[in-house]
Amino acid sequence: MDRRDFILGMIGSGAAMAMPAGSPTTGSGARQAMAPSDVSVAFGETTVAEIAAALAAQPHRPARAALPQPLADLDYDGYRRIRFDATQALWADTDLPFRLLPHHRGFLFRDRVDLFEVAEGRATALRYDPAQFDFDGMAAPDAAAELGFAGFRVTGALNRPDHFDEICTFLGASYFRALGRGQVYGISARGLAVRTADPAGEEFPAFTAFWIERPAAGATSFTIHALLESASLTGAWRLVVQPGETTVMDVTAQLFARRAVPRIGIAPGTSMYFFGPGDRAGISDYRPGVHDSDGLLMVTGRGEQIWRPLRNPRELQVSGFQDSTPRGFGLLQRSRDFAAFQDLEAAYHRRPHLWVEPLEDWGPGEIQLVEIPSRDEIHDNIVAAWCPRGGVRPGTPATLRYRLHWSSREPADGRLLRFAATRTGTAQDPRGRLFVLDTSPTGGAAAPLPEIAIEASAGTTRHAVVQPNPETGGLRATFELVPGTARVAELRVRLMRLGVPVSESWAYRWTA
Repeated sequence: MDRRDFILGMIGSGAAMAMPAGSPTTGSGARQAMAPSDVSVAFGETTVAEIAAALAAQPHRPARAALPQPLADLDYDGYRRIRFDATQALWADTDLPFRLLPHHRGFLFRDRVDLFEVAEGRATALRYDPAQFDFDGMAAPDAAAELGFAGFRVTGALNRPDHFDEICTFLGASYFRALGRGQVYGISARGLAVRTADPAGEEFPAFTAFWIERPAAGATSFTIHALLESASLTGAWRLVVQPGETTVMDVTAQLFARRAVPRIGIAPGTSMYFFGPGDRAGISDYRPGVHDSDGLLMVTGRGEQIWRPLRNPRELQVSGFQDSTPRGFGLLQRSRDFAAFQDLEAAYHRRPHLWVEPLEDWGPGEIQLVEIPSRDEIHDNIVAAWCPRGGVRPGTPATLRYRLHWSSREPADGRLLRFAATRTGTAQDPRGRLFVLDTSPTGGAAAPLPEIAIEASAGTTRHAVVQPNPETGGLRATFELVPGTARVAELRVRLMRLGVPVSESWAYRWTA
């Protein structure tokens, strides 16, 4: 799927979708705000899990994708012109701190998604009315068709108290995104990944219904319940969203398998890496880098912090980092300076990190990193997820708890030097490959320079040097890899002082 088609339809225009905080719909000329239907049903904390368990015992339901042809035939630009009227948002006629604005169906987003408001223990479906949308010259669909919605977004006073900014959006399969203060959209999360990079093809579970709890007056968070369905399994999601400088989502996911699924991806992040300072082969572009994320950070169950710079490979690359009870992982955008991108439109330096923090023992498994070749920045080509050993099986429901951090702050251990930049090039001896690694600032502490410890799965390494970098206040570590006849080499670097690590571990896969 084309990244620009998939993602930019979600983003829309922040200015077009925002409205002043504390400005409910008023005046005789204002349209009536979105209202729930007249029929409600009881709703409790176990309702979605009960629905998911019942569905798992039945054949998979086909997606509800039938649409009037003009909506089904929309291109990216046409879909983007359909705008929800912010004055009709759910809770727009109240002084509540959040607003809910649905997405219309059309273009790639054809499947109908049911939306419900939950209040006082009752769930009520949200009414669809084409009058809620501006179709920008396109004929509005017949209201009698009751087309329903494709997803939704939530706004609130994220960046300033007098303005409703977008906080998160759910649209397309089980994809969703969120923002912390001062950020612009970048990486996406997913409810679940099934058979990513499998030769038999990937299965894409989808959220088919959402129940959004009505927030209390003055609330600083809101709660979303979601039903997930796919051919192999169903699931019940509960997300408690706390917007702020870092927007945090506490997630509880319950899975019910229809059949054995040996490989699933928990808390998958999906991002884009086109090129950077160490990966510019064949690139003719005025910008120094183009990416939403530039590395995978992991903190293992043993407490080792590992940084794996991303690459745009010539061939599909799948890496598995074996672990047990991981403490956290995520795709990060460590490059935070505008000078690293020079892109006024995309503002890549303001893309969020997505850090996954398990809230329980996840047992054995691996953090899987998938890097897909891409010739353009419009494609999401990076996936990272936790793959538990054994997957899921029928008759054995699984419950997972974790926390998602959408942040501009580094989640790494601040006591360790971080590898802030990775650059590679041909060594003076053309048989070798030169690696230049720059660390974060040392803090100016006067101490003996650390030693560089290098591991290579193939070839030999030589000419290892560590020296101060007065331009950054950090250290620069350099070495050469002489691969010989090897076509692939897994590399690992640590800076050590008296046998104790003073840096995180740098991991890299070199390919010929």
